[in-house]
Amino acid sequence: MSYRVIALDLDGTLLTPRKTILPESLEALQKARQAGIKIVIVTGRHHVAIHPFYQALALDTPAICCNGAYLYDYQAKKVISADPLPTEQALRVIEKLEEAAIHGLLYVDNAMLYQTETGHVTRAINWGLSLPEHQRPTFIKVPSLSRAAKEAESIWKFALSYPDTRALQQFADEVEQEMGLACEWSWHDQVDIARAGNSKGKRLAEWVNAQGYQMHDVLAFGDNYNDLSMLENVGLGVAMGNADDAIKARAHRVIGTNLEPGIAQTICQEVL
Repeated sequence: MSYRVIALDLDGTLLTPRKTILPESLEALQKARQAGIKIVIVTGRHHVAIHPFYQALALDTPAICCNGAYLYDYQAKKVISADPLPTEQALRVIEKLEEAAIHGLLYVDNAMLYQTETGHVTRAINWGLSLPEHQRPTFIKVPSLSRAAKEAESIWKFALSYPDTRALQQFADEVEQEMGLACEWSWHDQVDIARAGNSKGKRLAEWVNAQGYQMHDVLAFGDNYNDLSMLENVGLGVAMGNADDAIKARAHRVIGTNLEPGIAQTICQEVL
C-alpha cells in the first residue's frame, strides 16, 4: 500500500536516548518529503521543545503537541486547534498534587512551568541549555503553580514524574476516576494529565482528514502508551523494539530499537 502521511512520535521513537535523529532516518524522511509524502510530528512535547527536530527535518506541516491537546503551526507561530484543560480542573489537580507531594511540569501557552525542581525537570532544563539559544525551550520556575494556572491563557497538560511509579499510577487512577481527566504514560516514570478526549490519534485523524486523506493512508511510529490511539488506528502502526511488550502486542508491526535504522528501513519498504 502507498502511504501518503508519515506520523512520528519523538522521544523513544525518532529520537535516540541522546535526543538525536539517526542519519538513516533523516535521509529516508527527506526522500519521502521530496516524493510528496506529508511528514508530521505527533508528540507529548510542548511546541517550544520541538524546534531542533522540526528544523532538522525541514518540515512545513503543523505539529501535534501535548498528546493531541493542540495543533501548532510553526510558520504562522500560532495554535490552529486546541482543547486545553479548564482552569478549575487544573487547580484541582494542583491541590491533589500538593497533598500527595508529587511534582512535575505544567505546560501552558508558550512555556513549561515548575514550582519544585525534580530530577526530571533538571534533566529537561539541562537539555534545553545544551541547544543553540534560538532553539531553547522556555522553562520558568514559579512561586505558585496555582497562581500561574489562573494567569495562563491555555493549559495544555501536566507532566508528572515520581520515583515511586506505583504511587504515581495510583494518583493517575484517582484523577481519572474522580475528575474524568485523561492520564497517559509518556515515559517509564512520567504520567501526563490532560483534558479528557484528547489523544494523539484523535488530533491526527482531524488533521489527516483536513488534508483530504484517511487514517488508512498513514504510516505511524511510536513507542509508548500515549501512542496507542495513533498506532491502532492508522494503516500501519509500527512499535519500536524498545517499547513495552503491551505496546508491541497492539501495534501492527515491531521494528528495532530507537538506536537501530528500523524507521528508515520501513519507510524505504513501504513508501519509497
